[in-house]
Amino acid sequence: MLTTVAHAASIPIHLVYEDAFEEWRAALDAATNAWVAANSFKGERFKVILIPGSGGALAAVALGLGKRAGRDEFSCWLAAGLPDRIPDGHYHLAQSMPLAAAKQFAFGWLYGQYRFERYRRAGPVRSVVLQVPDGVDVVELERLRAAAAFARDLVNTPANDMTPQALADAAIALARRHDCRHREIVGEALLEQRFPAVHAVGRASAVAPRLVDFEWGDPAHPKVTLVGKGVCFDSGGLDIKPGASMLLMKKDMGGAAAVLGLAQVIMDAKLPIRLRVIVPAVENAIAGNAFRPGDVIATRKGLSVEIGNTDAEGRLILCDGLALADEEKPDLLIDMATLTGAARVALGPELPALFSNDDAAAAELVRIGLVESDPLWHMPLWPGYDDELSSKIADLNNVSASGFSGAIIAALFLKRFVSDARTWMHIDLYSWNGKDRPGRPVGAEAQCIRALYAFLKTRYAR
Repeated sequence: MLTTVAHAASIPIHLVYEDAFEEWRAALDAATNAWVAANSFKGERFKVILIPGSGGALAAVALGLGKRAGRDEFSCWLAAGLPDRIPDGHYHLAQSMPLAAAKQFAFGWLYGQYRFERYRRAGPVRSVVLQVPDGVDVVELERLRAAAAFARDLVNTPANDMTPQALADAAIALARRHDCRHREIVGEALLEQRFPAVHAVGRASAVAPRLVDFEWGDPAHPKVTLVGKGVCFDSGGLDIKPGASMLLMKKDMGGAAAVLGLAQVIMDAKLPIRLRVIVPAVENAIAGNAFRPGDVIATRKGLSVEIGNTDAEGRLILCDGLALADEEKPDLLIDMATLTGAARVALGPELPALFSNDDAAAAELVRIGLVESDPLWHMPLWPGYDDELSSKIADLNNVSASGFSGAIIAALFLKRFVSDARTWMHIDLYSWNGKDRPGRPVGAEAQCIRALYAFLKTRYAR
C-alpha cells in the first residue's frame, strides 16, 4: 500500500544504478561497505540487498536498477518485484526522484502486490507500506491499480466460471456502480436486433452468446467508444485447435477485460467524455449447430462474410460491435482484442500491435505508452493486402488464403466495418505473462489500460 504520512520507523530504499554504483558506495560507512561487498551487490538490475543496522534490525534496502545508459524513463517494472523481497514495514525512498519517476516507482510498488487467490487458500496478509514523495497522486495510482486488478482477475478466472454470462454480469455490475444506461442482448434476440455474427460464433455453446452495451457521461462531451473481444473460451470451433494451443484460451476475452478495466478508471476519474462500452461475449464451442468452414454469414453492417476458418472468430464478433459503435460516429473508437498469433510472432507478448486510421493519434499513443511503461507498437493498415480478404461468393472472407501478414489482414477486416468514426484504433494484445519476472508472475497482464487512460486525459481533459 501507499501513504503520504511519514513513519518514525520508516526504512530507506536506495535506488542504485550499476554505472553509478561506486559513487553510491563511496558514501557508505565501512561496515555497510563490507556487507555490500560480501553480498556481491553492484547495482545489477532487479538485485536487492537488505542492509542490517545495529542489533541486526533492517537499516536500509538497496535495489539495483542496472545500467542507466540509454534509459531516460524510469519504468514501474523496476520496482514491481521489490515488495515481495523485503520484510513487512514502512519504507521511503532515500533519494529524491523526478515526479514522473516517483509515480512510476509507486505504481510498480502497488502493481507487484497483486495476487489471484480465488481458488486456493489465501497467503498471509502482508503490510509493506511505501511513503510516496510529495506531489504523487496516491488516489490516481490506486485507481489505476484497481482497474488493472479488475482486468487481471477477469482474465485469470478459468472458463468454467468466466462464461459469457459471467463476463456480461461483470460488465453490467460495473455499469450499475456508475449509474450507466445499459442493456444486454442474449441468444436469439441477437438476431432480432441485428447482431448475426455474434450469434453465429456463440450459438454452439451451452451458455448463450450475448452483447452488453452501456453508456456513461454527459452526452455533450466528446464521444469515446470502447469495444472489447469477449471470447470466454476458444476451442477453434470446427477448425479445432490442437490441445496445446487451447491451454491459454481462457484469456481470449482479454480485450474485453482490458476495455472494462479502462472503462472503470475513466468513470472513477470522471473524465469529461461521453463513454460507450460494447462487449460481445461468446464461447467458440463445437456442437451440431456450430458455424462451419464455407458458411456465409450476415453482419450488422450488411456485408456478407465467407468463413474461411472458424478459428478466426474474434473478428466476427468484433465486426458487429464495431458496426454498432460506428453508427454513432464517435470522436474516438477503440477496439481491443487478443486477436492474432501473428501479432505475437511479429512483436512478442509484451508489445501490443496498434493499428489506426489516424497516424498522428497513433504516434501520440505510442509516445505516451513508453512514458507510462505500457508500450504499444504502431503497425500499418497496408492497403496492398486488402484484396487478400476477397471471396468468390461473399463480400469478403474472414481469413486470407496466404499465411503472411496475419495481424494486418485481421485489422483490414475490421476496418471494413468502420467508416464514420473520426479516429479508430485497433489494439491486438496478448493479455498474459508467459514467464515469471519480478512483479509480473505467470498469468494475466493488464495491457494498454494505463497508456490509453493517459492518452484520453491528454486528448480530452486539458
